[in-house]
Amino acid sequence: MIVCSPVDEVEAQAFPCRCHSPAFARLCAILDQKFSRRAFLTGAAAVLGSAALWPKAASAGIPDAPKTPIAFTNAKLFDGKSSALIEGLRVVVDGAKIKAIEPAAQPVALGMRVIDCGGRTLMPGLIDAHWHAMMAAVPGAVLATADVGYLNLVAADQAEKTLLRGFTTVRDMAGPSFGLKLAIDTGLTAGPRIFPSGAMISQTGGHGDARLPYDVPAAPDAPLSRGDATGLGTIADGVDQVLKRSREQLMLGASQLKLAAGGGVLSNYDPIDVSEYTEPEFHAAVDAATNWGTYVAVHAYTPLAIKTAIRAGVASIEHGHLMDEETAKVIADQGVWLSTQPFGDDFAAPFPAGSINRAKQLQVFAGTDRAYGFAKQYKLKTAWGTDVLFDAKLCETQGAQVARLAKWYAPAEALKMVTSVNAELCAMSGPRNPYPGKLGVVEAGAYADVILIDGDPIADLRLLADPAKTLKLIMKDGRIYKDALA
Repeated sequence: MIVCSPVDEVEAQAFPCRCHSPAFARLCAILDQKFSRRAFLTGAAAVLGSAALWPKAASAGIPDAPKTPIAFTNAKLFDGKSSALIEGLRVVVDGAKIKAIEPAAQPVALGMRVIDCGGRTLMPGLIDAHWHAMMAAVPGAVLATADVGYLNLVAADQAEKTLLRGFTTVRDMAGPSFGLKLAIDTGLTAGPRIFPSGAMISQTGGHGDARLPYDVPAAPDAPLSRGDATGLGTIADGVDQVLKRSREQLMLGASQLKLAAGGGVLSNYDPIDVSEYTEPEFHAAVDAATNWGTYVAVHAYTPLAIKTAIRAGVASIEHGHLMDEETAKVIADQGVWLSTQPFGDDFAAPFPAGSINRAKQLQVFAGTDRAYGFAKQYKLKTAWGTDVLFDAKLCETQGAQVARLAKWYAPAEALKMVTSVNAELCAMSGPRNPYPGKLGVVEAGAYADVILIDGDPIADLRLLADPAKTLKLIMKDGRIYKDALA
């Protein structure tokens, strides 16, 4: 241990304590070299990639890994891609992956644990492509004022509940979810796989600017805003700032970037028709993402916001509820994803009657049916998500919002959307994909993320609306988090 005292009389005369001595300077240089950024990143990558992070004794809520392979028998299989249930097959899980899909008539190998599914439906775990892990269950006022440690604890609690609703993967579309993701991936807490975007990047006065009016204008030496300080959102104006903020989120571990391209319902300064960011500013974010092998998604409702972002090369439009037919054609022609939500009053916390936010909310709700109509008409690459914010009770409607898709899609189409199709969008992260195996399907080599439903969801999609009752088994990474078969 280094203490602040002289080495000897000679050194004490020139250097009052060791921390000012040449010896200490040499030590600092050695430590600086050993703990350089390169060494830190190399070490972190090794640690995160190590199975040793899973505790020998599972943490609270984390089941032990099965000691033997598991064979799911007597199940009707929805594999994530087919339009009908498949019978006569057995699904074999070994470790964190699905080892084989084999004929049920074939003898079960010795040493396997056999789970008789009783004729129920075995299918991939669900994927929410627009989730906010850190903001979904926390009221806005609490989010703006509470200690960040408390926010993380609430998010961890909600992450476990998300998993127990059958959602084994979420694409987190703004918020400081890097720590939560690490805690889940290392077995400290239960929750879904997280594809994090980090802080949403917004212009001044844009959808992500939550400062109060007295914070404007900001002095050059002003402290960080609440959004910047917590990682909820970050403000960037101009090409250089957008490029810098984009690189910061990638540095922190973003699997994709999220920018605000237009007005929002929750934000107080931007009308819903406002288009945010210029094409060159979007280009800066796209260039940063492309250099890292990933992509940019944007919050956008209106034709101008959507088309400006697409011209700059963004790959995913989040929402799109107020698009017109011409915009739908542009999305289709450019092969851009539409990640949208079945918004409506039954799945939202309404703002006070007569408020500006309520007027914007109703405008967006009115566009839901039209947006899905264009998505079907022009065969857009359409993903599904919930975008739940600030309400723990609304989080419980996650499965019911899947069932809502039956208004526009056949149940099998909806099931494919919330499994294999959403998995395709997640995989757009390329080399930044934190889970490079197959997701959203039940096939050999895919991650062993499966749920067992009591009934036929292709016949009745509403089964997903009551997961506590209908989900009899939930497995993620080969570990069984719920088993109600007994």
